[in-house]
Amino acid sequence: MAEDNLKESLKAGIIGAIMGFLMSFLMNYFLIPFPTDLLSNAMNNGISGLLAGFMGGFIGLLMYFKMSKKKE
Repeated sequence: MAEDNLKESLKAGIIGAIMGFLMSFLMNYFLIPFPTDLLSNAMNNGISGLLAGFMGGFIGLLMYFKMSKKKE
């Protein structure tokens, strides 16, 4: 039982990480302009990291809940 929960949470975490990566990549490539100085670069990476982390965590949590409801 606990082993199944671990596998499901790892699978959901990996899916969330992939979604976070894609969100960060797409934001940095299409939305955020190329930085002119070091501070702009740090701010842009912080903003995209924050949004990508939120997106990855949210998708991972949704996937975990969806997988755990299927088993019941």
